[in-house]
This record gives sequence, structure tokens and C-alpha cells, in this order.
Amino acid sequence: MRSNRMREILAGGGIPLGHMLMEFGTRGIAKILESANLDFVVVDMEHTGFDAERIADLMAWFKATTVTPFVRIPQTQYHFISRTMDAGAMGIMAPNVESAGQARSLVEAVKFAPMGRRGVGLGTAHTDYVVPDPVEYFRWSNETTSVICQIESTEGLANLEAIASTEGVDVLWVGHFDLSQSLGAPGQFHHPQFLEGLRQVVEAARRYGKAAGIQPGNSLQADEWMQLGFNVISWGADMAVYRGALADAVAALREREATYTSRR
Repeated sequence: MRSNRMREILAGGGIPLGHMLMEFGTRGIAKILESANLDFVVVDMEHTGFDAERIADLMAWFKATTVTPFVRIPQTQYHFISRTMDAGAMGIMAPNVESAGQARSLVEAVKFAPMGRRGVGLGTAHTDYVVPDPVEYFRWSNETTSVICQIESTEGLANLEAIASTEGVDVLWVGHFDLSQSLGAPGQFHHPQFLEGLRQVVEAARRYGKAAGIQPGNSLQADEWMQLGFNVISWGADMAVYRGALADAVAALREREATYTSRR
């Protein structure tokens, strides 16, 4: 049974570092992310074309690494959660959670009884195709898997206390673009209302023993948001990181090109 590095690092007082996959769901990406020393990955189904079969492939590839895989489902619906967990995901991220009822439904779908109502299908991918001792496996799964609720709207902020106090929720994760848009300040990440929203999420997470997650787009944002108290950090989405690194390298080569061209 594999470990959940995000939970282990948080338990030790550290800050787990992750990454989001939205484009490059390839067979080599799991080992590439492991070589970058990441703790976790979030594979996105909300804004991508990844289907259940691609998720199953990615979960199998990540089993060969130390990177803990989570999946952001399109909606908080049981069939998305059950298929994803049975494929081997170590937890679920749900977009735009706005009520305690949504949070409870998410927990119930991720966790086995007595914590939840997850259906039992042993001997498949999530148990490495062997049938484990059910009592021990259910206990291990309930203790190890993670539930991540995204706070992305004014309604989510209004119901933050109820969401944060829901048993089984592990992380309150700010979807910063959606939250800024809902607050009437799209993309204005220094707007007073947006910053107040961030503070509310961090404070609620601390009150109820949860973690606070977010995905900065640059090192300045990372500094600002970690200073506010966010302690689960995802370093960008794959296409943004790749595009930025390639653009920087190409710009540097253009400068060299000009230098060498002038010498001719």
C-alpha cells in the first residue's frame, strides 16, 4: 500500500509541492515529475479532454513513482469520483464547492464505510488486482486518501465555515482566477476583497485543522501566498510551465543569435 506524500509532509509540518497536468498526459510524464522531486500531482478533468481511460493510464504510470496522484473531477458527481478512485487516485479535488452538502457528498464518495458510502470493487486497479483484507484496506484507504475542496466563489466564501468543518475534508484550495472573477475583480490578485478572501480561507483552514492550497503562477505570488499561510502549493499547469521555460530559453538564444550574427 503506497503512501500519500502530501499528507505525510503536512503531518511533519512541511509544505508539499505539486504540479497540475492539463495537456501532457503522456506515458513518460510520471517519471519526469518524479525526477523533478515533486510530492504530488493534480490531473485535471475539469478543463481538459482527459477521459476515464486516460486517467486510468496516468494513475497506473504514477504508481511507478513516489509522486502522489490526485484528480480534479469536472463536477461533484459519484460516477466521476468512483471511477477515478478505483483507477488508483489517492484523492479527489472538486471544483467550486459552495456548501457543506457538496463537501459531505464528496467525502462520502471518496471514503468507505463507516466514513462514507464508496462502493466496493476490490481486486481492480486501486488494489493492484489482488483482493486485500477488506477491513484493513478500508481503514488504510480512509486514513490515506485526500479530499480537496476548491473555494472559487462568493457563495463558497459565505459557506466557508460549514465546508471547513466537514469531517473528512483535508484541503481548502483557492481557485484564484474563478474567485477573483466571482468577487468582481477578475485577475486582480491584489484587490482588497480578493486578499480578504484568501485570508478567510487560511483562517478557516487553521481553525478546523485543514490545509490551505493554491497554485501560484510565479515566484512572487508564491511568496505572497505562502506568507499568508497557504501550505499546499502547486507550481503551475504543465503547458504554462513548459511554455514559460521554452520562451525564456528561446529569448536567450535570440540574444546570442544577434551577437554571433554581428560578428560575421
